[in-house]
Amino acid sequence: MDTGLPTTLDPEPRQGAQAIRRALFLLRVLAAGGESGLPLKEVVQATRLSRPTVHRIIHVLMEEGLVEHHERSGRYLIGTQVPELALARPSRSPLLAAADDILRETSQRVGDTLFLTVRTGNDTLCVDRRIGSYPIQVLSIAVGARRPLGVSSAGIAILAALPAQESRRIAATNEPRFAGYRTNRQTVLSEIADARRRGYGVREVGLVQGTKSISTWIKTAGGDPAAALTVSAVRTRLGPRREQEVVETLLKAAYEVEQKIR
Repeated sequence: MDTGLPTTLDPEPRQGAQAIRRALFLLRVLAAGGESGLPLKEVVQATRLSRPTVHRIIHVLMEEGLVEHHERSGRYLIGTQVPELALARPSRSPLLAAADDILRETSQRVGDTLFLTVRTGNDTLCVDRRIGSYPIQVLSIAVGARRPLGVSSAGIAILAALPAQESRRIAATNEPRFAGYRTNRQTVLSEIADARRRGYGVREVGLVQGTKSISTWIKTAGGDPAAALTVSAVRTRLGPRREQEVVETLLKAAYEVEQKIR
């Protein structure tokens, strides 16, 4: 969390900023735990902070209603104050507004589950999910699910669209969290390189066994990758020929969303 700025003139603001960044990062880690939360051990591993430091930050956040503790399971999770604060901005984001019709049309065309995922810091956040018409649907991620960048095809696609130095930095930062998703930094970097070569991301084995995912990135007007469109399906639905058909559909949809948000 160190900013790398000199401290000789005024150390206090930097110390305060560091504490805030640690607390925010801890909240993002807990958000990945969803309704079930995370045990303290996993939070310590993911944040790379000492156990006493994590314990101290968590208790301050609990006092403010931003974190809750399940007595029976011993797990910590996001508190009710967080969604209450979010009510201050109930309007839809420009991305969601721009993508709405495109997502509906793309979902109907593809027939499999379609996800819209955004980047938030070093994480991805699923903000929309459309169910297709095919009888077997892959519902691997729910709306509101947060994952470290790199553990899903959406995260790989977003990282592939970033400058190489930045994607390597994010992969190194998220490395302690990869083990919980059955991956590692070397695998993530290899998948990023493959996505750059292809022009889209592919996960041959999705978060759910027996599934496959394809993702294309969406860039802002400034050229920064801000989101990804993903189709997830049972592997037998995404053979080589259909993979290319789905990729073309996703690339077209991503381009249309980019044009609308610009």
